[in-house]
Amino acid sequence: MALEAQPLLWLALWTLAVLARSSGEDADGGWRRPGPGAPAAVTEEEHCTVERRADLSYAEFVQRYAFSRPVILQGLTDNSRFRDLCTRQRLLASFGDSVVRLSTANTYSYQKVDLPFEKYVEQMLHPQDPISMGNDTLYFFGDNNFTEWASLFRHYSPPPFSLLGTTPAYSFGIAGAGSGVPFHWHGPGFSEVIYGRKRWFLYPPEKTPEFHPNKTTLAWLQDTYPALTPSARPLECTIQAGEVLYFPDRWWHATLNLDTSVFISTFLG
Repeated sequence: MALEAQPLLWLALWTLAVLARSSGEDADGGWRRPGPGAPAAVTEEEHCTVERRADLSYAEFVQRYAFSRPVILQGLTDNSRFRDLCTRQRLLASFGDSVVRLSTANTYSYQKVDLPFEKYVEQMLHPQDPISMGNDTLYFFGDNNFTEWASLFRHYSPPPFSLLGTTPAYSFGIAGAGSGVPFHWHGPGFSEVIYGRKRWFLYPPEKTPEFHPNKTTLAWLQDTYPALTPSARPLECTIQAGEVLYFPDRWWHATLNLDTSVFISTFLG
């Protein structure tokens, strides 16, 4: 009897292993790879200071947030199909040979580098080196070829809120743990995390942050952030997969990817 039961036991164990592996792939899209982990400073904040809203109407969005403060939106759209298409395996299969443009991760993004998407994913998508300068760190975000990537973008549902006189434009990106863009500002927009987690730091337009334009967000978090008084600290929060951050016009912001992250922004220009 014991010998007859043994194949069933092995089958059960194999099934559990497959399910566990599939569950992990579903959770991170296959983007979490073996190897060195993120730097120790890459953690969530102690306390999120940006409001989360799951029941926000357009009227309240305009009245309370659109022109005055950021807000995290939950449950407004269903991007499960887009998320399925953004797994590591599917993006490499669909766009591996496509040429993408990388920018340096400094405030003014002077340098641009073009290379195949597969090369970026396989060779450059690794945790941020804490001592690297911004102009030595290449980052895939924006500069998307909308014609070439149209088959992906057409499955994305942006937040249903708009601002009068603006036109939405997508900016898609994938970046390693510890990477991010240092403080800068531009027009209003939304940013959604598809896989991973992205920590945001935000200041209103009248409050210029203390930062070096060629130091990474990780370096700022390690060197400058700990010395800030409570009144000098930014609004901050970690955006989880499926959440959308709205940031108003001209708000200073910096980002830090806590995991290898896939994300898409909708800029209102």
